Amino acid sequence: MEKGQRMKSKSGKNKDELYQAGLKVRKQVLTAEYVDRQYAGASEFTLPMQEMATRAWGLVWARPGLAHKSRSMLNIAFLIALDKPEELELHVEAALRNGVTQKEIQEILMQAAVYCGFPAALSGTRVARKAVEKYAAKSEGRTAPKRKARR
Repeated sequence: MEKGQRMKSKSGKNKDELYQAGLKVRKQVLTAEYVDRQYAGASEFTLPMQEMATRAWGLVWARPGLAHKSRSMLNIAFLIALDKPEELELHVEAALRNGVTQKEIQEILMQAAVYCGFPAALSGTRVARKAVEKYAAKSEGRTAPKRKARR
């Protein structure tokens, strides 16, 4: 590669374009406050991972092939299958912002029970319930209700 040329990915976008596209869509989907908080809290050690994640958003979420709503639905299913509750909560809220309905989230959870197993789906249901309540409370301008611990 000649000096001054930027490396292009197979998508035809250079690294800076991927980063900018990823940053834009990441802020749209997860909220600017969340993304800004991730960068503000990043250390010298974690900053490269934030930058890589942002470029990944540019590679995938900025593509025209699927609507953000569809991508959100896929993410919910993937995160249930991988048992990643901290990411699932974030992406359930994002899915609601992207137009996924509570009924659609319930259906994803039901299908996940069959394909991913009931323990993963039951755990995902608890996380999704919390995220749905949190989202509803934010939408109504109040804090999410506190739940009693179940025994």
